[in-house]
Amino acid sequence: MSLFDLPLDQLRRYAPTVAEPGDFDDFWRTTLDAAQAVPVLIDLRSEPTDLRLLDTWDVTFAGFAGDPVRAWYTRPAGVDEPLPVVVEYVGYGRGRGTPHERLTWPVAGYAHLLMDARGQSGQYGVGDTADPHGSAPGGPSPVTRGILSPEGYYYRRLITDAVRAVQVARVLPAVDPQRVVVAGNSQGGGLALAVAGLVPDLAAVLATAPFLCHIQRAIEITDASPYGEIANYLAVHREAEAAVRRSLSYVDAVCFARRATAPVHVGLGLRDRVCPPSTVFAAYNHYGTAGGAPVPARTLHVYPFNGHEHGEAVHVRRQLRWLADLLGVPADVPQPTCRPQLTGRPQPTEAAVAG
Repeated sequence: MSLFDLPLDQLRRYAPTVAEPGDFDDFWRTTLDAAQAVPVLIDLRSEPTDLRLLDTWDVTFAGFAGDPVRAWYTRPAGVDEPLPVVVEYVGYGRGRGTPHERLTWPVAGYAHLLMDARGQSGQYGVGDTADPHGSAPGGPSPVTRGILSPEGYYYRRLITDAVRAVQVARVLPAVDPQRVVVAGNSQGGGLALAVAGLVPDLAAVLATAPFLCHIQRAIEITDASPYGEIANYLAVHREAEAAVRRSLSYVDAVCFARRATAPVHVGLGLRDRVCPPSTVFAAYNHYGTAGGAPVPARTLHVYPFNGHEHGEAVHVRRQLRWLADLLGVPADVPQPTCRPQLTGRPQPTEAAVAG
């Protein structure tokens, strides 16, 4: 795995003109207004788990077209005061999995809503949300479903789900609706940037190795999936390029990032062939630049010798510290009252001694 994109000094200045439809804002306003006509919370039920220090609920909310979307809501046990909430989006081919798979945010003292990705279960993880709109012309994989028109394109539905996840997070038990954070890696990072451009009052955005950025360039410089799936589709459907590029222009995270107003924290690997560095820098350098308002606080961590795995645990630690400083957490977050008191040195049990 070697460097293949622009040199870092050029990347830091890379702010290309990205194709944006003239009706971009109207398209998304109409889409979200239609979703808003349906009450967002469908079902909320406690989920029994073996995680004694955490409480978990199984959430179903109304996403695009009112379709039921599943999520896990998890928070520190024994804490009833309103907490800041991290709304997390999963990567491509993943699902929400089981409640104990993603514990970083609730263990750090946040409420946590993990959204399922409709119709993506089975490649890297398990999900519970169907996509009942798969009949529009396009390819078989999520990134190519309905790709011949913006109205039928899969990511119109998934981005709408992501916005609705923020709306449902704000009405969940013991959430501070003024401190909502969106977060994600890869596809999840692209969704976080999209939501940042569509929801004006977020507290923060965490986007790592984000997908869906500067898509027109990405499909030309990498064959890695998911972008490679678009290239493979066009290799067969040779006359579809103009229609495909038009659909992609409505979901490009660079266009959303320009409209964002919340502080953002971004990470990327310079050897990332899945989400090439130049595409991420395009979104980062355009972030918050629309409308003439001051550019929001931006933080970027670059990992020169890493690919799509970026900084992994090192980067998560940086996210935790950055967000804690930004929101005043954990100083403002009450701690569970059931914490055990340990004194002296633990003694082995009889069973442990017996082996």
